[in-house]
Amino acid sequence: MVKIFAIALALVSFVTLPAFAGPKVAIVFDKGGKDDKSFNSSAYAGAMEGKAKLGAEVKYVEAPDANSFESLLKAFAKKDFDLIIAIGVAQSDALKKVAPLFPQKKFLIVDSEVQGPNVVTALFQEQEGSYLVGALAAMKSKTGVVGFIGGMDIPLIRRFQMGYEAGVKKINPAAKVMVNYIGVTGDAWHNPPRAKELAFAQISEKADVIFHAAGASGGGLFDAVEEKNILAIGVDSNQNWVKPGRVLTSMMKRVDHAVYDVVADLAKGKFAPGVRRLGLKEGGIDYAMDSNNEKLITPEMKKKVDELKADVISGKIKVPDFYTKK
Repeated sequence: MVKIFAIALALVSFVTLPAFAGPKVAIVFDKGGKDDKSFNSSAYAGAMEGKAKLGAEVKYVEAPDANSFESLLKAFAKKDFDLIIAIGVAQSDALKKVAPLFPQKKFLIVDSEVQGPNVVTALFQEQEGSYLVGALAAMKSKTGVVGFIGGMDIPLIRRFQMGYEAGVKKINPAAKVMVNYIGVTGDAWHNPPRAKELAFAQISEKADVIFHAAGASGGGLFDAVEEKNILAIGVDSNQNWVKPGRVLTSMMKRVDHAVYDVVADLAKGKFAPGVRRLGLKEGGIDYAMDSNNEKLITPEMKKKVDELKADVISGKIKVPDFYTKK
């Protein structure tokens, strides 16, 4: 009997148990695409972290235009995915239609509030991070003129602009902030030539630091600052690496954290619908420091911006918000 038990135990030791099956995740990216080095890329990075750490299975599609969002979300919802992620404010209307049709499915949308018992909304306090990079821009500028290039002219991007302007004025009330938008349709997120053209126009008016909130179009700004030997500020992801030594910092919007956290909650069986508001205090927003820009930001500049950051977190500084006009 003992001998039989030993043989059975030996056989069991050679059996390969099936690996834990992580959640099945589907992503619908907006027109910028997952390789925009910005907003969509950050979302993709969060999903890939879920794959690496949680065994999540990840599929995605890049929407060719705004009219396709609803059909793409429905197509994923009809399959066996556990979580369907809609990236970008432009998908709001589509998700409002699709989520109620598939109550057994779980959804995440980034940048727009959609109510529902099966929907998580991730919203960011973009104005807070924009305030910090605006302060850095003002400290670094030699001309007293800085720029802002937005992608699509929508309230969300006006929020970036308002925070940036407030940060600039906090440091230098006399500074001039030049503002341009690429367009009023989704095409504005992937038009680098137009961003480059606008950057050259701002540079011709003495702007020497330019912040973009323009998705993949920002590539045009990076090319312009390299050619004209001035500085850019990146957005959403850490874009300091794009043109090392030419990117003062990046306003990091941790979409990667938001995506990963929801995937992780799902894996733990703790999916909780509702709105998640992520700012400096929550670690959802920050400015980027690394080896690519460490020589551009002096210890004095870093000390000052960190003081401002602490004051925003504590509530001592109230950054104006385009949504509330306060």
